[in-house]
Amino acid sequence: MEPLVQLGAPDLAPGGGARPRGRAPWARHVVLFTSGKGGVGKSTVAVNVANALAQRGLRVGLLDADVHGPSVPRMLQLAGERVRWGEDGRMVPAENFGVKVMSVGLTTPEADTPLAWRSAVATRALVQLLDDVAWGDLDVLAVDLPPGTGDVQLTLAEELRVGAAVVVTTPQAVATDDVRRALRLLLDLGVPVAGVVENMSCFVAPDTGVRYHPFGEGGGRALARDYGVPFLGEIPLDRSIALAGDAGTPVAAAGEPGLKEIFSDLAGRLHAALEAGIDRRAPAASAGSERMAVKRVTPDDEAKGA
Repeated sequence: MEPLVQLGAPDLAPGGGARPRGRAPWARHVVLFTSGKGGVGKSTVAVNVANALAQRGLRVGLLDADVHGPSVPRMLQLAGERVRWGEDGRMVPAENFGVKVMSVGLTTPEADTPLAWRSAVATRALVQLLDDVAWGDLDVLAVDLPPGTGDVQLTLAEELRVGAAVVVTTPQAVATDDVRRALRLLLDLGVPVAGVVENMSCFVAPDTGVRYHPFGEGGGRALARDYGVPFLGEIPLDRSIALAGDAGTPVAAAGEPGLKEIFSDLAGRLHAALEAGIDRRAPAASAGSERMAVKRVTPDDEAKGA
């Protein structure tokens, strides 16, 4: 079945994170949540930090940029919603817990409709979800990026004036190996990095209070140190966080006080960094390394075997 909304936009000329094209002028700050690795809980962090920012009285929007695996609607109890249209012909974002949301998951006729899109179509669709949605004025637009370091990441870094990026990882080397690539891409593109969040950092036994580290210890902190960016904090491996995501009631809004405080603190650090401004230059820790050549591979290139 075809999507309810036919998404597509004109071809985009490549730019760069240091000289973005300035889409979404209605958002005072744009924040990217990225990991480079699937399964580390990036969407969970994005949803809960966005919610915690909204609880501070900020006007917050959340763009689910993972077009092939849109999970944000479920995590905000919006899985049954479908796109609505305003009188001006633009899409109206869904909203819950004080956060405006747009996702391709809201545009399909059925929840399990696959979007078998090539990257060029996916990036054009995301630009449309910025331009053709009545977001209104926002204090913060949070963008939940898909895994990887591909066309979606490049396009949004080029098209948006990003105020900060939050890099999410788990402690284990299997995760940090890929997250390093995502972090390096941000630095090479001149995207300001607010810092690293280590998710699933430890498990605290409810009966004894003993801390266990099933995925290793200190990987996120070491990653931040290696690249000279702040370490924003740790989130424990807690079953209630996963259950809240499935139920669409984020712990930042309806969780127990200890978990709510973790995300409130993260949101506070992020907001303070946004207001203060973050240096777009790569930190000294990575400045001496060989710079990466970022090249967009077009369908014509692929046909030529590039």
